[in-house]
Amino acid sequence: MMGKGDRKTRRGKTYRGSYGRTRLHSAPAAVATADTVVKPATLKAAAARKKA
Repeated sequence: MMGKGDRKTRRGKTYRGSYGRTRLHSAPAAVATADTVVKPATLKAAAARKKA
């Protein structure tokens, strides 16, 4: 049974107050991709549909 005493589990890491592969200290930064960029033509089309 894994629990507070196990150093390799998330519960064990939080109990001991340590960080590592199981419990990272900070979340990875979000990386913007080409898919997330909104193109100006799309904005114009959306505004036109909104008015109608």
